[in-house]
Amino acid sequence: MEYTKLGSTGLDVSRICLGTMSYGEPNDRWPWALPQDEAKPFFSAALEAGINFFDTADVYSQGTSEEITGRWLNEMADRDEIVVATKVFNRMRSGPNGAGLSRKAIMTGIDHSLRRLNMDYVDLYQIHRFDPETPLEETLEALHDVVKSGKARYIGASSMFAWQFAKALHLQDANGWARFVTMQNHYNLLYREEEREMNPLCLDEGVGTIPWSPLARGKLTRDWDETTTRGDTDEFGKTLYRDSDRHIVEKVAEIADKRGVSRAQVALAWVLAQPVVDAPIIGATKLKHLEEGIAAVDLQLDEHELTELSETYEPRGIAGHR
Repeated sequence: MEYTKLGSTGLDVSRICLGTMSYGEPNDRWPWALPQDEAKPFFSAALEAGINFFDTADVYSQGTSEEITGRWLNEMADRDEIVVATKVFNRMRSGPNGAGLSRKAIMTGIDHSLRRLNMDYVDLYQIHRFDPETPLEETLEALHDVVKSGKARYIGASSMFAWQFAKALHLQDANGWARFVTMQNHYNLLYREEEREMNPLCLDEGVGTIPWSPLARGKLTRDWDETTTRGDTDEFGKTLYRDSDRHIVEKVAEIADKRGVSRAQVALAWVLAQPVVDAPIIGATKLKHLEEGIAAVDLQLDEHELTELSETYEPRGIAGHR
């Protein structure tokens, strides 16, 4: 495994981050999630391969993803050697203050996440989306206080407009508050709108990116018309990609065949080759998914292959946030 500094911090993270949305008690929203005992081998294999970076969120399987993540990492890993990230924003309970980024929601959220993880702190606490209903200053000061209380080492953000992220960074600098060190954005061969503003902003500001869905919900790893249980039940995922993108999937398959590697390796190698990317977040419900993600770190695409994969992309509307 290779390691890199996370953004402009001194924190060392593996070039692959294991996303744990795939692990949790199955429910109507996450019927494909793997329960605790079925999730265990993935944590073991990731740690054995040198992955030290794990990403979850409070909302994944309504908290049970955090519980499973904490259960196996506490049992298998040295806490000082691993980097654990979680997120806050989405609705966790009905009624007032059950979602969002108010001071109350953030302070409640971090305490509940730490309880579920059974940890004293998280390394990276992220806002899962931008909250237009809460003053940005309130959100940022509350996040600063979470860091100063020792409950999080760093803070990060996720998909939003670049102007919103730029405003947040400015307010953090102006007030001496803890600064966002990461952007977890939607970025892959089928969705490259982040290259317009967000990625250049992150490069300029020294913010590391840790893209979600680097394999486009698995579409880059299989024939376009092939279906999966997750693909059939993931309503959010159905909004992300266009049927006209199938030619990019076919190009990934062509290069993978020539190289004698999997499509996942090729698609991830392209993401890893982008200078703004520190560690793409991969999900795995089969051990081969994890093995392919790890193998992608060692696959170096040449300039011709990178161009072939990139040159037919067509601009599109925003997908993944509003």
